[in-house]
Amino acid sequence: MIGAPRSDVPPRRPVQIVSAAPLHILHVDMDAFYASVELRDRPDLVGRPVAVGGEASHRGVISAASYEARAFGVHSAQSTARARALCPDLVLLPPDFEKYTRVSREIMAIFKRYTPLVEPLSLDEAFLDVAGCERLFGDAVRIGRSIKADILERTGLVASIGVAPTKFVAKLASDLDKPDGFCVIEPDRVSEVLDPLPVSKIFGVGERTAKRLEALGVTRIGQLAGLSRDAVLAKFGATGAWIHDLAHGIDPRRVTPNRQEKSHGMERTFPEDVSDRAELRRLLYEFCDAVSFTLRERGLRGRTVTVKARYWNFRTVTRSHTLPQATSLGPRLFATARDLLEKVPRGPLRLLGVSVSGLEDERAPRQGELFGEPLLAPEDERATRAQKGLDALRKKYGASVVKPGTAFEGGGAE
Repeated sequence: MIGAPRSDVPPRRPVQIVSAAPLHILHVDMDAFYASVELRDRPDLVGRPVAVGGEASHRGVISAASYEARAFGVHSAQSTARARALCPDLVLLPPDFEKYTRVSREIMAIFKRYTPLVEPLSLDEAFLDVAGCERLFGDAVRIGRSIKADILERTGLVASIGVAPTKFVAKLASDLDKPDGFCVIEPDRVSEVLDPLPVSKIFGVGERTAKRLEALGVTRIGQLAGLSRDAVLAKFGATGAWIHDLAHGIDPRRVTPNRQEKSHGMERTFPEDVSDRAELRRLLYEFCDAVSFTLRERGLRGRTVTVKARYWNFRTVTRSHTLPQATSLGPRLFATARDLLEKVPRGPLRLLGVSVSGLEDERAPRQGELFGEPLLAPEDERATRAQKGLDALRKKYGASVVKPGTAFEGGGAE
């Protein structure tokens, strides 16, 4: 049974570990990535509080903030209105996700020069397993420093890197010395580093779990590690076993390259509620066009299209449809999303979005049809060829170079 609350950090109970994991996991996290890319391209703004996000007048949200802006309390996922209230001199820049994706590819290519075991978590973050690469590039610490230098030289950007025996400890290490950090946690120092940290640093300990632990007198990782594993398991179930293992630095997860994305989508909160169905269809077209382009860039296609609508009173509804064959063609996604919009009850909307799930690699074989019918209808083959041409134009001249008539007033029936 978990005992009475204690303020001290108790000694750790012995935990049986088969063998000490070697130092072979890196976690690389770019510092204020979107904002840093913009500052690299706008050196006149260096030293000023800068954020990337939507305008306050459009109910915008901050996507990234420079460290100068963070000093005022500005952070990602914060409303732009709140950010401007905290920092009146904030320089707000619109996001350019196509540019951030290009830079991300450069960074991921640097990782793959050192090891094929790269697990991207987002555009600006990844795990690397460098075990077996020592003869070519040196030990994990040397590889980490080389990667950090390569990123700065090739992209002009700064990364923080954690080097440790497990994924959890490596990710935690990369965050301990930001910005421009490089933190190494040797296997025999894991307990020393973890013990004083708040339990909220453990992956899987959210606000509710942290409050339950606090009620038991557990606020630090060392206190959690000092408890009986069976007692924590009895109190928190499977989650208890997981967080107790992490409190001891035990994390069996492997670095998994080519982790499949489950879904991709886009949504927008409007500055004023929108009821006009023609306007909503135009927005859906923009979303489907952007989502389909990203899917093609990532070599993916999807089967299930979902439209999300939120009304003025925050009531949210979704409508979904699964296609017979996965696709990454914008017109096909838009046609499905447009039909789903008609199934959404009319009324003033404050948010509209579309997402595509059931994703698969575009190189995956398609299920054949009965009686030898072709996998793609002739019109789909023509659309695929046309789409490749449009993508080439888009990459050269920008996203708005070509738009079909359905994207403009009058396109589509009321």
